[in-house]
Amino acid sequence: MNYMFPASYAWGNFSVLAVGIWAIVQRDSLDAIMMFLTGLLLTVLTDIIHISVFYPSNNHLTDTKRFSIGMAIFSLLLKPVSCYLVYRMYRERGGEYTFNIGATCAGRDRSTYEPIDQQDAAPQWPNASKTAQQPY
Repeated sequence: MNYMFPASYAWGNFSVLAVGIWAIVQRDSLDAIMMFLTGLLLTVLTDIIHISVFYPSNNHLTDTKRFSIGMAIFSLLLKPVSCYLVYRMYRERGGEYTFNIGATCAGRDRSTYEPIDQQDAAPQWPNASKTAQQPY
C-alpha cells in the first residue's frame, strides 16, 4: 500500500479492521456489528475511488505497484462476500431485516396510543381502605 496509495486508504481499511475485531469480541453488541457492516460498505466505495484515482499510467507500472494494485482489487472483490457474512452475523445476533432510521413516518398515527392518565380504568390492586366483609 505504501507504494501507490495515500495514507487515507490504509487508515480507512485498518480502522474498519479494528471495528471488526471489536464486533467479533463483543458477541452481544448489535451496534458493533452494525458499525462494522457500515464501515465495510463505506470502504467499498472509498476503495473504488482510491483505485480509480491513483492507478498509475502504464509506463510507470513497476512490479511492486502491480502487486499492490492486484491486492487492492482482490480486497475489493472480497468485501461484498464479507458484507454478506457480517450481515448474517447481524441477523444471528437478533438484528432486524429492515434498517430503521428512527423517524420513518411523519404523520400522527395514534392507533397504538394508550393514554396513561385515564381515571376510569379499574384498579389493579384492591383498595386497602375498604374492610373485608365477614361471612355470615
